[in-house]
Amino acid sequence: MKIKIYAIGKIKENYLKVGINEYLERIKPYSNIEIIEVSDEPIVDNPKESDIKLAINNEGKKVLKLIKENEYLIGLDLNKKELNSVEFADFLIKKFVIGGSNISFVIGGSYGLSEELKNRCNDSISLSKMTFLHQMTRLILLEQIYRAFKINRNETYHK
Repeated sequence: MKIKIYAIGKIKENYLKVGINEYLERIKPYSNIEIIEVSDEPIVDNPKESDIKLAINNEGKKVLKLIKENEYLIGLDLNKKELNSVEFADFLIKKFVIGGSNISFVIGGSYGLSEELKNRCNDSISLSKMTFLHQMTRLILLEQIYRAFKINRNETYHK
C-alpha cells in the first residue's frame, strides 16, 4: 500500500514538524507514505477576492501537474462529509481497493482548493467543520491515517 499527500505550503512551526515526523514513522510499518509539498502563492494583506482566486488557481495548477492520470485522489474540503475515526478507517480500506493499493490526498493552502483541483478529485472528505491551520491539517490527517490502520488491524491505540 502507498499513500501520497500533496500539501500546499511548507511547515514552518517546529512543533508541527516533530508531530508530523512522529506519525510518518508510526505509519511506516503499515504503508509507504510520501508527502509532496507544493509552494503556496504569496497573497497580500487584505486581499481582494480576485487575488485569492488567482492564488488558489495557481496553487491548483502546480498540484495538477504532479498528479498522475490514474491516481486516486481524495480532496480535503470543509464542505464535504465528515467521518468519525471508524468510518474513516472503513473509507480508507475501500479506497485502497478502488485505487489499486495506492491513494493520494490533497491538502489545500490557506484558502482551500481550486475548482479545477476539486473536479480532479475522485472523492472528498472533511476532517472537521472547524477551521485548522492548513499546516496543522497535515498532522491531523496523518494521525487519522495511523489510527485507521490500528482500527483495521484490531490493534490497540489510545482513545
